[in-house]
Amino acid sequence: MDKIFLRACRGEPTDHTPVWLNRQAGRYMREYHEVKGGTPSLDFFKNPDLAARATLDAQRILGVDAAILFADLLPILEPMGLALDYKAGEGPVFANPVRTEHDVHALVTAPAEDATPYIAETVRNVLSGLPRDIALIGFAGAPFTLASYAIEGKGSRNYVFVKKLMYQAPALWDQLMDKLVTQVTSYLELQIAAGVDAVQLFDTWVGCLSVGDFRRYALPHLKRLIDNLRGKVPVIYFGTGNGHLLGDVMEAAPDVLALDWRVPLGATWLATGARSVQGNLDPIVLCADRATVAAQAGEVLEQAGGRPGHIFNLGHGIIPETPVDNVKFLVDFVHEQSARQRAGA
Repeated sequence: MDKIFLRACRGEPTDHTPVWLNRQAGRYMREYHEVKGGTPSLDFFKNPDLAARATLDAQRILGVDAAILFADLLPILEPMGLALDYKAGEGPVFANPVRTEHDVHALVTAPAEDATPYIAETVRNVLSGLPRDIALIGFAGAPFTLASYAIEGKGSRNYVFVKKLMYQAPALWDQLMDKLVTQVTSYLELQIAAGVDAVQLFDTWVGCLSVGDFRRYALPHLKRLIDNLRGKVPVIYFGTGNGHLLGDVMEAAPDVLALDWRVPLGATWLATGARSVQGNLDPIVLCADRATVAAQAGEVLEQAGGRPGHIFNLGHGIIPETPVDNVKFLVDFVHEQSARQRAGA
């Protein structure tokens, strides 16, 4: 079955705009808490039965056109040698961040079948319960964002350790990025072999870079990763705070360019020359009333103008305070309004 989401990824006409949402399975949803219970976060991500249930619940409840694998960006770094924990009130923390030449050389790469075998089982579990017309998206962190987490050891505001390593030891930085590209390639190839329809690269920290730094320290590695996956499934690239970098991002030629909420969708689509774009409603709009949700979502659809290749999404992830009914309303609104738009009503 030719799924509407995949047609949009290819820039083909669809009878309505397909929609899915970053972090559509998460803490804002009662069913998520029922599935997770008291399971520690790292165990939750690595449990194929629980992760599949969270993935399927979100798609079923919201009626979105694609499910995205319930996982996290960072467990891929654990078998490489980093001690990962998710701490209440603090988020993910690495006890042994990468700061020295010895640390970089100590990182190991291994086939994903050995390093993260649970991810393939999760994909298979999801596919066994997913409607045939719904796409399944796999994902991973982009190399720069994974490197940043590994070096900082936790969330950061100024990226001091990251930029210090980049600037002082560029050859060592390249060695680190080479290892990450190798591991992420294997990780995504395993997901593809297990049956995902597309993959998304999350580059949530890349906006901290200048244009020049992006070109030197991130783009070559991002391009190599996307080239490794080219032709296997559509590759979506999503960065945040990176409006100043999008022209350069297109040199890596992702199949779909995902936009955060800070840039105008229509003008950016035109300026970048992307075949397909994804986005880009501000997720905080979903915390407002339904009239506001409709008005803001309608503006995104107007900017897309019914042009083939638009996938509706948020410009970042759903936050925990979001009312579930507003999310359902958004999905229905996008389906109905975009169908009317195409019909010329």
